[in-house]
This record gives sequence, structure tokens and C-alpha cells, in this order.
Amino acid sequence: MKYIMTLIFSLTFAANALAAPAPEMTAGAYDAKGTLVNVEANGLVCDFCARAIEKVFMKRDEVSGVAVNLSDHLIQISLKDGQAMSDEQITKLITDSGYNVAGIERQTAENAAE
Repeated sequence: MKYIMTLIFSLTFAANALAAPAPEMTAGAYDAKGTLVNVEANGLVCDFCARAIEKVFMKRDEVSGVAVNLSDHLIQISLKDGQAMSDEQITKLITDSGYNVAGIERQTAENAAE
């Protein structure tokens, strides 16, 4: 009986973990003077895609955080205060990972607060 209860609990936990939406970054998710880069990317379809993109960007010194929203095909990159990445650098990292960039939009903390 304990085995069955443990199995049910484990399956329920796993199902909830897989069904949880990807984290989304908001204005408070980056430094007060940092920049949030929103990248619309085609080809992001699974959690493995999201983890791969997160690993690629988190290796960069300029990046303080990354969130991938699979349902919206959106990658949100939080840059550290005083740091920058060009659209070309971002596009290259994403295309080298096997995805296509449909658009890039930048937002500063000051603009997000408005």
C-alpha cells in the first residue's frame, strides 16, 4: 500500500512539474538600471529547448537572468547594469542553437516602470 501511495504521489508531482508554465521575468526581475531584451524565436517547442537557451545565455558575463516562455515563443534576457549585447550577438547565439529569431525588443527598467 505504501508503494502505491508513493507511486501516486510521485506521478502527481511529476505531472504538476511538467505542466507548470515557464517562469516569466517582469520589471522587478532585473537590476534597477539593467535592460530586459525580449526575443521572439521560432522553433522553441519543449522544455529541452528552453533549458538549452538558458544555458547558452547564462554562460555570458553580461547576462543576469534568462526566462523562456514556450507558449509565446519568447526569450527574455536580463542584462546586468552597465552591460550590453548587440542584436547581432543575441541572434547568433540563438541561431547557433538551432532556432530562428523573429524579432528583438529592448526594455530598460525605467521604461518598464511607466
